Amino acid sequence: MPFFKLAKTGDIAESQMKPFDINGKEIILIRYKDKYYAINRRCTHMQGDLSKGEFSDGIITCPKHGSKFDVTTGKVVRGPKIGFLKLKTTDETVYEVKVKDDIISVEM
Repeated sequence: MPFFKLAKTGDIAESQMKPFDINGKEIILIRYKDKYYAINRRCTHMQGDLSKGEFSDGIITCPKHGSKFDVTTGKVVRGPKIGFLKLKTTDETVYEVKVKDDIISVEM
């Protein structure tokens, strides 16, 4: 699969998220502990835009219903919560990221 150049390392600050659209796929590029991660941008529960959610300590929270995902693995940390209901969701897709000569590329 091809790698797509997205940004330079200096373009993304620590704990910052940046959304991108690549070949019809919506992803978020995240810098966390001086590494770069790429994760699917739409929540697996009801397609909330994760780039508009909160990011803290490696966890991204969906702004719609509060699902939480580990950006390093894509694993669900907590499913959506609506009132007293706790619903299920699935893991997010993560993409391989390479950094070479200060250029960040993602495999799609």
